[in-house]
Amino acid sequence: MVTTQQESKVLGYMPQDVPPIGAMISLGFQQVLTMFPATVLVAILTKFDIGVTLLTSGLGTIIALLVTRRRIPLYYGSSFSYIAVVISAMSLFAPTCFQAADTSYCGEGVRLVQVGIVGTAVVEILIGLLIMRLGKSALDRILPPIITGSVAVVIGISLAGTALSNAASGGPVFNISNPLPETMAGIPWVVAFITLVATVLFSVYLQNKGLLGMLPILLGAIVGYIVAIPFGLVNFDRVLTDAWVRLPPITLPAFEDPRAWSIIVSIALIAIATVPESTAHLYQMSLYIDQLAKTLGRAPMEIKKLIGLNLVADGSQDIIAGLLGGAAGTNYGENNSLMAITRNYSSAVLMVAGGIAILLAFVGKLAALIGTIPTAVTGGLAIYLFGVIGMQGIALIQSEKVNLFEPRNLAIGAIILVTGIGGSMAMPNGIFPFTIPVIFPNGIPAIVFAAIVGILLNLFFVLVPPRLFGVQDRENINA
Repeated sequence: MVTTQQESKVLGYMPQDVPPIGAMISLGFQQVLTMFPATVLVAILTKFDIGVTLLTSGLGTIIALLVTRRRIPLYYGSSFSYIAVVISAMSLFAPTCFQAADTSYCGEGVRLVQVGIVGTAVVEILIGLLIMRLGKSALDRILPPIITGSVAVVIGISLAGTALSNAASGGPVFNISNPLPETMAGIPWVVAFITLVATVLFSVYLQNKGLLGMLPILLGAIVGYIVAIPFGLVNFDRVLTDAWVRLPPITLPAFEDPRAWSIIVSIALIAIATVPESTAHLYQMSLYIDQLAKTLGRAPMEIKKLIGLNLVADGSQDIIAGLLGGAAGTNYGENNSLMAITRNYSSAVLMVAGGIAILLAFVGKLAALIGTIPTAVTGGLAIYLFGVIGMQGIALIQSEKVNLFEPRNLAIGAIILVTGIGGSMAMPNGIFPFTIPVIFPNGIPAIVFAAIVGILLNLFFVLVPPRLFGVQDRENINA
């Protein structure tokens, strides 16, 4: 609790502070409101259950905070980085339920993907423990920014087809037995692009406008939803019939399924892109928290030194998601920005937010209402969001001042981009025809193949550096 005379003049809470109960509830609800649109959207796009996803988001956040002993104030929601490989796995191993236009939840596919999410958790925890023992420099040699940034670009751009496909679709009212009339084929595109333009305008012009500035996705979705109603793209039947209270359909991972080994490797490798994202969020939070500490006259916490522990916390959250059936998670930059704006870094508030998310998971009509969102609206949002994932990969390469005048960096990045993006578009089902018994019996997914090739090529350059042949590094004018 803020107690000193100097602190009482400043509105702000450090990670260990516990605000009054009323403030905790209101600030916690604001955190939930901030994470809600993106977390739910991932569940919709991948056909995970919305309630279970909210449950694992809240419970996973609480567990992660406890793992770090409340020193790292981060909120966990669904990660966009895993969408492409999850959709690929669902389409390959559970095509009937995943491709059905009249279903919003594909339990068969979810159970398989859960195995991969647990694998991701193991990878994140092992990387975290490795960093705690050897330092971050060891990780950077294996996964330099040219790999992590290029893989992020591939993840975003590979989803372009999915975004446009959703934008061209109708909505829950137009299912297999009630297809979209040909005369209305252009309507979903109109709704999608209105949603897209509204979201972009909100994200640009509401910056630094308080809570509204943190919710461009939600606001854009509301605009698209309202526009879709008069076109008949929204059906409220389930909202009227579903119960107020329901038990989320928690499922166990399908460890017994022989196909799980293929999925576990495919999904776990996407941690390559989420590790630098999580680390960047940690550095951002460390800067703001230490600035508040200085203002309050307290000692800096320097949580940026807890990189390894942060990744262990990430893995802990994914274990919860993987075991219960929620979408793979990550700590949310949106919530970090909200904390920076409000100067509220209280872990107690985030634990209250987690509790609120858990309670929302049991509201049946909420899940039904979210299920009425037309795919045209989610498609409009996805055009923007998936493109941003790719652009963030470019931003990572820029921020780390990667030397793109150096041939080995160009080679690694170029091969990842072409095999990842080209493979997703040109290969049947986005899979390279290189089978590996047990692990990849049906071939290697393009994104995973690109990551593997990039890692192996970089490892070769580490073991056989050009300087052994008298070759000097080219000057990096970016540095």
